[in-house]
Amino acid sequence: MYLSNLLIDTGSNPDRPRPGRLWLRNLYHVHQRLCMAFPSNPRKQRDPHFLAPYAPDDFPELRHVADRKKTEIDPQILTDVHTPRTADAGFLFRVDLLQGGRNMIVVQSALEPDWDYAFHNAGYLLAAPPELKVYDPRFSEGDRLSFRLLANPTRRLSRHSLREDGQPIEAKDIGKRVPVRDDRLSDWLTRQGESSGFVVDKDDIVVRPGYVYVNKKGNGQGERLRSVRYDGIFTVTNPHKLQTTLVQGVGSAKGFGFGLLSIAPLR
Repeated sequence: MYLSNLLIDTGSNPDRPRPGRLWLRNLYHVHQRLCMAFPSNPRKQRDPHFLAPYAPDDFPELRHVADRKKTEIDPQILTDVHTPRTADAGFLFRVDLLQGGRNMIVVQSALEPDWDYAFHNAGYLLAAPPELKVYDPRFSEGDRLSFRLLANPTRRLSRHSLREDGQPIEAKDIGKRVPVRDDRLSDWLTRQGESSGFVVDKDDIVVRPGYVYVNKKGNGQGERLRSVRYDGIFTVTNPHKLQTTLVQGVGSAKGFGFGLLSIAPLR
């Protein structure tokens, strides 16, 4: 795998935002630009300097933005925000707020990204050249690691689910995904860890709930997604499962900057 750090030019004055600050306001646009670091070979050979207009087939992870009325692409593909995340395909990303109000986009990818190509016509978004390194973490059972995760905790409603007032949900809501309540956010991560190869140290976890904005249609009618940042320590229980979790991510809405599990040795 590969790990990239992209320092974004957001400027220092919120009242006079730089283009990078405006770009980060819609994570759908962020995902689109990051996808462009993985162009198809025909695209790159045909347009080595990224001068031609965007074309859906040139960036497989972006086919869903094609005009549904003018394309013959399978409608199911159009509903997908990403290709399957496996050991040889796909990527995860997260936007981190740094000291001084700066923003860093962390990208973990199966393939080596071509950031020069992705930002050839949008270099003004970057405050520094991208940093790229090979990422090949190894684990053993019992390892204790610090972690950071930005997640979109949700749960699927069943016929046994209750509303916040204790009343049964309506039949039309069965099967819907809804945000996890604030008082159960830690429990959600604990359950994720059980199936992902780690056990969270509940005494060393910081939970920061919030929201992010996405707009897929570009018409001003976007939506807020629940965002929760977890920082803490966990113990590895199953190295193989944890390795798979790093590749596939945790939780839902990964195309919008959720699910990337960052880990580091304890200091």
